[in-house]
Amino acid sequence: MSRIENQFTVQFWGVRGSIPCPGPHTVRYGGNTPCVAMQVGGKRLVFDCGTGVHVLGQSLLSQMPVEGHIFFTHSHWDHMQGFPFFTPAFIKGNNFNIYGAIAPDGSTIEQRLNDQMLHPNFPVPLQIMQANLNFNNIQPGQPIHIDDITIETAHLNHPGEAVGYRVNWRGGAAVYITDTEHFPDKLDENVLWLSRNADVLIYDSTYTDDEYYSSKSPKIGWGHSTWQEAVKIAQAANVKTLVIFHHDPAHKDDFLDNVGKQAADKFPGAIMAREGLILQVPVLDSVSESLPITKS
Repeated sequence: MSRIENQFTVQFWGVRGSIPCPGPHTVRYGGNTPCVAMQVGGKRLVFDCGTGVHVLGQSLLSQMPVEGHIFFTHSHWDHMQGFPFFTPAFIKGNNFNIYGAIAPDGSTIEQRLNDQMLHPNFPVPLQIMQANLNFNNIQPGQPIHIDDITIETAHLNHPGEAVGYRVNWRGGAAVYITDTEHFPDKLDENVLWLSRNADVLIYDSTYTDDEYYSSKSPKIGWGHSTWQEAVKIAQAANVKTLVIFHHDPAHKDDFLDNVGKQAADKFPGAIMAREGLILQVPVLDSVSESLPITKS
């Protein structure tokens, strides 16, 4: 078995929420919107197609032909706006299985990806993509199986609905939870269930508590959570590594440095998501020994 087929890695290609924000004040953490790729054994799993997926796509051009599984949490712009610029999807011979829940209006993920590429919003239609695109409608609460990988799903608390994912493989677990808003008086049971004993929890921490409860411009009802709530979930769910994710576009690098320090003080396993970050999830190897978690 090759080395890559015995590994479970998580790599961050886009970590911002709402809108891309490139510039001198976002260099260290990055300005691309959400895209997280996991290499699970020999399988490539991609979560959301914000502008970060364009960078991921460019990195894959030297590896043609490419096969992958793309999972959408929902179809707000910042989570799908990079898909029309995902170069491997335009290349014949590549193969992508695409997953998403049916929206409250009844539209499928295929319909929503198609609609964003229609005139007058985009110059060419989805059908110009030459890769083999297989669309799958998922039901939150029902698991998805890809060979020996099990992906658990659950509804999240977000306007227009969203789906959280938990990837399980060889005793390791990585959880992707964005976009979601915490409840004022209790921890979200779906979030707790997905996060249980996870090695890595990637959690929507768009705001600080001060911003969320601000008397001048509160963010209650906007569909996002805070890093303080992320810490509560990580503690309650016995998470090993908490990744603060979906940074507000107004949060500059220095601001995020400070958030990272505060989060780590409250929860020693907390780290900040940044473009290029790679986490190695511990799994059981061929002799059932646990590998240590590492980051780079």
